[in-house]
Amino acid sequence: MSKHKFKKLDVKKFVPSALGRDSAPGTIQYTGVPRSGKATIDLIEYNETEVAEYQIEDPVALQSFLQSDKIKWIKVTDAHDVKSLSAIGELLQLNLLELEDMANTSERPRMEERENYIFLILKALILNPETREVTIEQVSLVLGDGYVLSLHETEPLLFEPLRQRIINSKGRARKMKSDYLAFAIADVLIDQYFTVLEDIGETIESIESELITNPGIGNQEEIYRMKRRLMYVTRTVWPVRELINQMERTDHPLIQDESRIYFRNIYDHTVQIIETLESLRDLTSNMMDLYLSSVSLKLNEIMKVLTIFSALFIPLTFLAGVYGMNFKFLPELEWHWGYAGFWMISLVVTILMLIYFRRKRWI
Repeated sequence: MSKHKFKKLDVKKFVPSALGRDSAPGTIQYTGVPRSGKATIDLIEYNETEVAEYQIEDPVALQSFLQSDKIKWIKVTDAHDVKSLSAIGELLQLNLLELEDMANTSERPRMEERENYIFLILKALILNPETREVTIEQVSLVLGDGYVLSLHETEPLLFEPLRQRIINSKGRARKMKSDYLAFAIADVLIDQYFTVLEDIGETIESIESELITNPGIGNQEEIYRMKRRLMYVTRTVWPVRELINQMERTDHPLIQDESRIYFRNIYDHTVQIIETLESLRDLTSNMMDLYLSSVSLKLNEIMKVLTIFSALFIPLTFLAGVYGMNFKFLPELEWHWGYAGFWMISLVVTILMLIYFRRKRWI
């Protein structure tokens, strides 16, 4: 049995969820994994010299922070809390269509430009270190004047290193505008793609080694699931490349000229990821060919052994059939050494056939 185990692929992530037929456009309705509880709102407010963290209980309390000239990172966890999401959207004057897409966790990554903000939908690929399963979560961003709102399906532990850099005043985040914060969040997500690809590459190498030494039906299932998983990741990364390219080229006043070089950098990363994905998909396709060849070779070896055994017993079966006939006058049956002679002839015939097979290099 193969040691590589994969859970059943979440097909729901492939098929976009839609609202009910009677729902009007702009209706905010959560379509992700059912959850309970109220959304949590964490706020990091900073400038080059100061930084502070707050946990907001009521979205209305954000109003006082928005008046500040400091940069604000508003992290909202749990997109299912439609009431809190609506209150935040009203406070930031967000379009209802954007709020609808934020609650719909099956949206395609994309970018929308509005007069006062830029709306982004990104995808986080989260690798479970124990099961080595990849889960995809939607991360919605709103880049505004002096703030970035990020909406997460679950606790955003992936962004803890970025939070630490801001708190400890490491890097450029404390010196830059809110567009750099949006870049830093996107950079964390894209760097995580490399981690997932590295794990997939190691798994492919492991399966390939197993295919050469001991191919089995489990390998075929793993290869098929790996191909589907690579297609899953490809569907996530391709739109992200387009999104980052738009961010780099947009003339929206919220994107500063000094920040464009950073978006260009992560655009190059997305191109590299897509090239790696294509290489991994080719390797996976080649592994299926290798599996079929290995299984065919193994089957041929088995058939070869069975054929040799069958060939060895053909003359023996013939001799046994002749002397097993129920005729009264069979000359050799009355011989004193007839039984021993039968076995002697059988052994000689078998040895001669083995020598012949050996010279032909069939064995």
